[in-house]
Amino acid sequence: MSGCPDSVIGGAPEPENVDISHIFDPLNDAQREAVGAAPGPVLVLAGAGSGKTRVLTYRIAYLVQALEVSPLSVLAVTFTNKAANEMRRRIEEMLGFSVRGMWIGTFHGLSHRLLRSHFEAAGLPDSFEILDADDQYRLIRRALRELSLDEGYWPPRQVQWFINSHKEEGRRSAGLESAADQQQQTLLRVYAHYESICQRLGLVDFAELLLRTLELLQNNEALCETYRERFQHVLVDEFQDTNAIQYRWLKLLAAPRNQITAVGDDDQSIYGWRGARVENMDLLQQDFPGTRIVRLEQNYRSTGNILKAANTVIDQNVGRLGKNLWTNGKAGAPVQLYAALDEIDEGRFVVDHVQEWQRQGHRRDSVAILYRSNAQSRVFEELLLAASVPYRVYGGLRFFERAEIKDALAYLRLVTNRESDPSFERVVNVPPRGIGARTVEAVRQQARTEGLSLWAAARALTATDIMPGRARSALTRFIDLVDTLAADCENLELAEQTDLVIARSGLIEHYRRERGEKALTRVENLEELVSAARNFGNESELPGETDLLTEFLAHAALEAGEGQAEAWEDCVQLMSLHSAKGLEFPLVFLCGLEEGLFPHQRSLDEPGGLEEERRLCYVGMTRAMQRLVLSWAEVRRLHGREHYTSPSRFLAEMPPELIEEIRVGISGRRRSAADLARDTVSPSGPTQACADGIQLGGRVQHARFGLGTVVMVEGQGEHARVQVRFERAGSKWLVLAYANLQPA
Repeated sequence: MSGCPDSVIGGAPEPENVDISHIFDPLNDAQREAVGAAPGPVLVLAGAGSGKTRVLTYRIAYLVQALEVSPLSVLAVTFTNKAANEMRRRIEEMLGFSVRGMWIGTFHGLSHRLLRSHFEAAGLPDSFEILDADDQYRLIRRALRELSLDEGYWPPRQVQWFINSHKEEGRRSAGLESAADQQQQTLLRVYAHYESICQRLGLVDFAELLLRTLELLQNNEALCETYRERFQHVLVDEFQDTNAIQYRWLKLLAAPRNQITAVGDDDQSIYGWRGARVENMDLLQQDFPGTRIVRLEQNYRSTGNILKAANTVIDQNVGRLGKNLWTNGKAGAPVQLYAALDEIDEGRFVVDHVQEWQRQGHRRDSVAILYRSNAQSRVFEELLLAASVPYRVYGGLRFFERAEIKDALAYLRLVTNRESDPSFERVVNVPPRGIGARTVEAVRQQARTEGLSLWAAARALTATDIMPGRARSALTRFIDLVDTLAADCENLELAEQTDLVIARSGLIEHYRRERGEKALTRVENLEELVSAARNFGNESELPGETDLLTEFLAHAALEAGEGQAEAWEDCVQLMSLHSAKGLEFPLVFLCGLEEGLFPHQRSLDEPGGLEEERRLCYVGMTRAMQRLVLSWAEVRRLHGREHYTSPSRFLAEMPPELIEEIRVGISGRRRSAADLARDTVSPSGPTQACADGIQLGGRVQHARFGLGTVVMVEGQGEHARVQVRFERAGSKWLVLAYANLQPA
């Protein structure tokens, strides 16, 4: 066993005279244990920055070179094509020959390969076509039209989410029981009709790739056994991100030999909203008895203080498989915490420190600004632009380039200028109101013939009998809507105008109906636009007679036209916490650590939601290599209104000796943010009552606002402030001495 370290003894026996020192020498003890584990079920708990990709590739090299396993009998599954290509490249470097025939790829890519090879058995034509998300969306719109269902009541995105979520759980429309309520019955009818269109036309969407492959293997025992015989070793990366059908897919192919190696980290499972199931980590051990667990805890990325702070936060989660990151490196600087006056002060603080970091000789692309909600990017974008600091929104669009923001701005432009043809075309049927392509083309033709704007042409057409009655009625309703918005906006402040137009246009309700995390992000962005309008109005130095709405629209156009830096440029990286997974930066700003924002308010209402938010915090903290700076704002404009906030409970969970508070906040208090967070909410559950019968999480009744739930508490006794989420009136901050709240 030439070159094999002692730590591998007890693993699989290697052939004699095989030198595998090049495999084990670069590894630490835990990595060697994972790489050299005997064939069988192995679960590698790979902490952030612990070298998980190295373990997976070295494990494959070990199987091939030490155990003489054929590369063609290895199946390696990743979550992105980029990761698959990188794994293939590394394996070829280690083995010294091409592994082109080896099955390395994503779940979807490997499923596609199987279906192409066995299209007849899968019930597909040989030329079946794959639908991307946009193609699927268009096909769902077609299904709705064929069923005479109004998109205004049945948003295609909501239907798309419904169909995909069922497919990802392995459920066909025929296998679902007819629901009692009308909405579910209709959605099931659309699902069934969509399936029939796809089958007739030979179309396969992304979720179908996995479901069809699973059914192919389940329904063809001989075929399944052929692939089980071929793939004697199954390896999967990012195992914590697998959903229900992906797990079943892996389990089916790995049985009965149970020679599966799963690499993942339950502490970094942050995609529950996409269907990822962190419980698959436990399920693997149940379904594959004797699973060997190897923990990779040595971190090669972050300083000791950053790791200690992150460890204490994630340790609050229950049911963890258990892991504690450590480093041989320096303790490093303490984690810094800034208590900002508001989101503008927070943004200025970050920009100032970015510029100071640059003056110290660091590159701008060594800095990441992380946030929980995409809507938070707007303030940072504006301040970075003002300071001439190049930046890039990683994995997303700049605020004023986002589709929902452009929709809202188009409505606002029509309110102030009916002759805006681009705005008319953009929102004439957004949200869907029954104005189809034929109607819009008729308006265009009328405009060309008469030399009119689209608005004037539409108004002229609605006064004639040229158009069908239904189309004419829909167009008339749109014209009346814009006219009413314009009338109601007169004499209102800019923020009030923006709020009114967004609400009355139906955009908010439209996106809320679409469901899913993306739809909720769109709603938050629209609400942030109201905050942008309020800031613009408050800071404007324009003369009184100037139309502030016109100037705000010009400001938005200029902001969108600035253009962010190119990916190759030296620029600051802005990104959501979900986008940051897998990345690392010397300096990380983690912003908006406030109750209700991070952890997000939605998480408090969802089973397991708070624990996923805590995992998200852990992911954000462990992106930092040298310096981690946290911030929260005592006042934050959210949804167009000012909110007095409290520090996130995650701050209370960090050891005080690791935190350096840069300054106290607005009120001059000398108490730390962590102390304030502990007073506001206990990490383990509701705090004690703040007044007789009124406590965090309790139900209350208000004479004007009705029934609600106490979601946040500041202070004690009758002088305490409470945030109540009312069923009808939304969220309100109230002082107990004056609110006259009654326990419900």
